[in-house]
Amino acid sequence: MEKVRTIEIHESVTALNDQTAEFVREKMFEQGTLFINVMSSPGSGKTTLLTSLINKMKDKVNIAEMDVDIESSVDAQRVADKTGVRALQIHNGGLCHIDADMTARALMEFDTKGVDLLILENIGNLVCPAEFDTGAHMNVMLLSVPEGDDKPLKYPLMFSVCDIVLITKIDTVGFFNFDFKAAEERIKKLNPNAIIIPVSAKTGEGLEKVEDLLLEKMAEIKK
Repeated sequence: MEKVRTIEIHESVTALNDQTAEFVREKMFEQGTLFINVMSSPGSGKTTLLTSLINKMKDKVNIAEMDVDIESSVDAQRVADKTGVRALQIHNGGLCHIDADMTARALMEFDTKGVDLLILENIGNLVCPAEFDTGAHMNVMLLSVPEGDDKPLKYPLMFSVCDIVLITKIDTVGFFNFDFKAAEERIKKLNPNAIIIPVSAKTGEGLEKVEDLLLEKMAEIKK
């Protein structure tokens, strides 16, 4: 009979990632940069919303953006073209997430000194990105009205790790059966401290609340 080896692991398999994430977080803190990680499913409106938000804020604070995709530089180029802010495209080698080591390596190529707000637009996926700490100070998650209010039931980890949940595309609510109360109850059950803001990139509704919240967090970083 073939002998089976047993290996005992006495620390988290993500321990190295967590250590790198803390290094990134501290580095951003020391230079006075608020670093946010934006996650969602594909098609929820990340790039469109971020473009609108950046244009609303760019005259007040210095913003830079990093975009993660398996291939192409479509989204990063779109942000750069529509906002004029510096954008970096990260290709993650076909993976369904970006981790702290990838983030740290990207930051070595991207000068963020003097940046007040650094935005990481994570790859569109409701599973893998929630499992890896990127080193961001805040996790922001987008849930679009067309996706439905049941997503917190199906992807609990994503909603559990997010500081802010933006319910996007609220201008389409007349065409979809979306229960805002049910969505909020499901999110709060998973994450009582989550800040929930309904927004529309098309009409601008809710963006001022998001801006005020980020400006408040930036002020805290710079104290």
